[in-house]
Amino acid sequence: MVSTVDHLATGVGVDLLRRGGSAADAAVGANAVLAVTAPHMCGPGGDVWALVHEGGSGPPDALDASGFAGSGADPERLRAQGHREMPLHGDVASVPVPGAVDGWLALHDRYGRLPLSEVLAEAVRIADDGFAASPLLAERTGEVAGVENNTDIGAGLKAGEAVRRPGTARAFKAILKHGRDGFYRGEFGEGLLALGAGEYTQDDLSKPIARWVAPLRAEAFGHVLWTVPPTSQGYLTLAGAWIADGLDLGDCDDDRWAHLLIEAATWAAHDRVRVLYDGADGQKLVDPSRLGPRREAIDPERAGNVAAPAAMGDTTYLGAVDCDGMGVSLINSNANGFGALLVAGSTGIFLHDRGLGFNLVPGHPAEYGPGRRPPHTLSPALVTNIDGSLRQVLGTMGGDSQPQILLQLLARTLGLGQSPGAAIRAPRWVLGPDDHDAGFATWRPGQGRRVLIEDAATGWHESLAARGHSTAVRDESPHTYGHAHLIEVTDGGTLAGAADPRAAIGTAAGL
Repeated sequence: MVSTVDHLATGVGVDLLRRGGSAADAAVGANAVLAVTAPHMCGPGGDVWALVHEGGSGPPDALDASGFAGSGADPERLRAQGHREMPLHGDVASVPVPGAVDGWLALHDRYGRLPLSEVLAEAVRIADDGFAASPLLAERTGEVAGVENNTDIGAGLKAGEAVRRPGTARAFKAILKHGRDGFYRGEFGEGLLALGAGEYTQDDLSKPIARWVAPLRAEAFGHVLWTVPPTSQGYLTLAGAWIADGLDLGDCDDDRWAHLLIEAATWAAHDRVRVLYDGADGQKLVDPSRLGPRREAIDPERAGNVAAPAAMGDTTYLGAVDCDGMGVSLINSNANGFGALLVAGSTGIFLHDRGLGFNLVPGHPAEYGPGRRPPHTLSPALVTNIDGSLRQVLGTMGGDSQPQILLQLLARTLGLGQSPGAAIRAPRWVLGPDDHDAGFATWRPGQGRRVLIEDAATGWHESLAARGHSTAVRDESPHTYGHAHLIEVTDGGTLAGAADPRAAIGTAAGL
């Protein structure tokens, strides 16, 4: 089974499984298609994180293909220009060396069964021959009107209109012909170096980005939860689930259910800006001795007085499980929509702005600087049964709110026994600071917390307000609440999966 945000990508992934490919082949092939059809969310100019469970009873492997700042990174330049935060658009400072392609190659090298040429073939064909623009892509094209070297995505694009991406096709063909160097030292790399004007060196682009790292684990809801380590914020999913599992949540119809999950997510994450940085010890961040006092601080009847994050982001998550039980949980992102609104030379490939996670406070452990990896919102998850066998792969887009969305899915599927379809389509809440509607404002000290509610019919608006939460119903913007995907191995050994209806064209399909 494969579940993605785009039926084209899902179809390619399923076809690769049908031809004997592994879940890793399906994940790479599907992600490559998304890199073509969904440049408003992801692409080879972004980063990748993944969890891979080989089947059997062992722990998953974790892949960190998040990029690092170039050798010319200079925080003093930004501070001298008056920046107190990293620039969101138009500045290469917010463009770490993109790790996605390095991640695809590392994943395929370790777990692929089919030749890479076969895995990428449909992505190349779709880029060359064209595809019908999705409603989501069409509605975002105004953001890139006038962006230099944007040769593929025209302003005023209509849903269903044909789009061709020849530069992306050339980049993929170069990978097939010359491997990693075909991308990082080819047309894309040359474009990045020229755009950077000293931000990057050839050594930066030659240095391996992808690395296999130890995953984080925590037990909750009768299962073992896994995620990728810092610089990912994935630890918040595990921490929130561990805290929530010790509370009397009741059923989702109980008016305390949402309140207690909100409190669990908030107490897990209120100090994220201080503790999440390159080199942080993720397993310590989910240690029960650290989380226990936070659980004890939760009042079942009243909202706590701690700060909250912003809600939005643009990312794409996909899950794949093959017939041998291998499961892949993979996430790829430009960070904020089309990213930094910068294009790598003549390729037409948009560059991410993941550097927005850096800090500009001198001496901060996440301060922007050469070779450093920024704090990351991307947080794929994987669940095993207590015996180590695969239970779920799951993830979502949503910027800072990703762990909050995943916490709700885990509480529904593992805690309440809901099916993937019921859990995915159920109403959600997300958290945001009082003075931001969207973005990556993270957890700023001194800000109040607001709960955004997707569906007024839940009654959460009234019940949460009565408990002291600041609330707002926002049902006109479904993307605020993520595009989540979940594949579950049922007790009977079959697969059940769901793609988020909020994405409009997402599909879960299998053999």
